[in-house]
Amino acid sequence: MAKFIIQPHGRLQEWIADEKGYFRDEGLDYEFQRGPSSNTQKLVDASGKVADLKAGAFESYEKGGGNKGVKSDISCACHWTVNQAASEKIGKMWGKSYVFTPGGIMVPPESKITEPEQLAGQEIAVGYHSGSHYTTIQSLEPYMPRDQIKLRFGGSIWARVDIGVGRDLPAVSVWGLSFQVLEQLGFRKVVDASFMIAFMFPPNADPADVEKYMNGMKRAQMELDFAPEKYRHYYRNEIPDRYKDKVDVRRFSTGERIVFLPYTQEVYERTQAWIHERGIFEGQPPVPDYAASVAA
Repeated sequence: MAKFIIQPHGRLQEWIADEKGYFRDEGLDYEFQRGPSSNTQKLVDASGKVADLKAGAFESYEKGGGNKGVKSDISCACHWTVNQAASEKIGKMWGKSYVFTPGGIMVPPESKITEPEQLAGQEIAVGYHSGSHYTTIQSLEPYMPRDQIKLRFGGSIWARVDIGVGRDLPAVSVWGLSFQVLEQLGFRKVVDASFMIAFMFPPNADPADVEKYMNGMKRAQMELDFAPEKYRHYYRNEIPDRYKDKVDVRRFSTGERIVFLPYTQEVYERTQAWIHERGIFEGQPPVPDYAASVAA
């Protein structure tokens, strides 16, 4: 039988479960396959401006791979994208747990932007159809009309770190590990943009294997809560070489947290409504079908 393919997500829990043997204890025959996002860099057009890249997490799923273009039996993306992909029958959303990740809209230390309202009309680097896209809209709507939220689709998480470090745009929206990297480099959070992440598995994955993976992750979450200092070094596995020597991972927080609560039908339907009220996806929205879309 083929091994169960796990796609790490820039967090610590998978690395802990691997080190401690939690996946093996569950009888899971697995291997890690990392996506290319840690190797990506910002792209600029002929004029030297940040390129507008309209492809992201949803498009990776749409093409038949996990998030970041890797074919995996379990992967993660923001709950908006996973919700939409599951609704379009691209894969199945795991409904028995989710992840909560810290994030923020950040500016360089010398920026004159200090209040959320000052971001009105200012270009903010986000990833297309990825967590930073939706959460930036959600976090700024209380402060300004929707048409004043100016997004530039700057690519993957590390491309956006490049954009921030290069001062290419007034602000960047980052989350998880990339948020912690920019924070340690002196960037300031103007608006919190934390959000929910969901797990996704393809139609051919065995739900019993997904359950084994989740059981291992539950034990890893407890171990991380108990002794975080033992495991922060694993962040270095997820940071591009160009930033490894610029930060001290020992100072980072525990980052993404797995929440073992259900992603309910109410949350599923509210998310569908939120996405389509804002016209984020073109075409006729799918008819929400919780039972068919979510492994609850």
